[in-house]
Amino acid sequence: MLYKSLLKPPLFAFVAITCFAVAAYGQDGSWEVTPASEAALQRGLAWLAHNQGPEGNWESNDLGLVSMGALAFLAAGHTPGVGEYGQNIDRALNYVLKNAKPSGLLNIADGQREMYNHGLATFVLGQAHGMTGDSRISPVLDRALKLIASTQCNDGGWDYRAKPQAMGHDLSLAVMQAKALRSAVDSGLEVPPEIIEIAIRSVREHYTPQGVDRHASEADQRKVPGQFTYNKGGGQATIAMAAAGVVCLQEFGQYDDWRIPKNMDIIAAAISQQKPADRSGQVPFDGYCLYYVGQALYQVGGDYWRNNYPKLRDHLVAVQVVEPKNLKRDGAWQSGGHVGGRPGELYGTAVGCFILAIPNRYLPILQEGKIDSLRTKYISN
Repeated sequence: MLYKSLLKPPLFAFVAITCFAVAAYGQDGSWEVTPASEAALQRGLAWLAHNQGPEGNWESNDLGLVSMGALAFLAAGHTPGVGEYGQNIDRALNYVLKNAKPSGLLNIADGQREMYNHGLATFVLGQAHGMTGDSRISPVLDRALKLIASTQCNDGGWDYRAKPQAMGHDLSLAVMQAKALRSAVDSGLEVPPEIIEIAIRSVREHYTPQGVDRHASEADQRKVPGQFTYNKGGGQATIAMAAAGVVCLQEFGQYDDWRIPKNMDIIAAAISQQKPADRSGQVPFDGYCLYYVGQALYQVGGDYWRNNYPKLRDHLVAVQVVEPKNLKRDGAWQSGGHVGGRPGELYGTAVGCFILAIPNRYLPILQEGKIDSLRTKYISN
């Protein structure tokens, strides 16, 4: 067995974590939410509820996107089967759970998206379990996590398809699995250190310095600019990959890694260049990028969070579709990027709601702050 039995976390542990979050951020967090951002969040959740459909999947067979719909409600503090949106969460989670394969794989769509969908759905199931202790989730989550471990490639990364290879494909896949594995830690599972060690090593190999060879000494690399890239050795130095690399390192306790501020400076500069087009519906960057940018800001915290989160928040408020007489449009955002049409509205709206709900800190992954045991358990920088 790779993991300990998945057990419902004791109540006192959850309370202690919650108190840590309050102590860490204090009452000064009042600046994070505005009446306009709260109204936009509620409008977005209403869009998700109205457009979900009886199967709970928003007419999509993409378990990653369906999971994101559930995550939006969870992030806003709603729980399965309870209250205004309890049935919406239930339907979405049920759709994911009933379509889980015996192997543990959470994908019934395009095989080339297997580990994208799997990683994202596993992460959301981990968050749902951490919030509810739902016994239906436990066996599915356990198999899903074991599949992530068994499909890790020799270099520490992952392929698009659920099978181990000599080399992982790119950083966009690694960050999906990193969040799923960290979600396992938050849910009380023990992840074998060797899995995390080679994953972190692989992530660092996606960092590309400018002006010196990437195999140069760390002392030389620290002296020059650089950022995380889609491929090892350079190529596609996007804002999404800068954020993905930061999130990977933060999830496993590498809080002091010198690569983090270099990428955060790039992210902050890119946020400042974003210009909202009123009621266009288009989220800043695109849905995939925004999802990781928001988490990178929050996890690193400090001035990066204080100075940049309001810009993302207010951008989302400004571009949200407001058409009260059209419930298929009112409250939606569009993802853009590689996901358009109706799936793009699901993805964009779910991510928009998630970003606006971050200050609530309801999700387990937003509550724990820095965990010193992770800093020392896995390899240091």
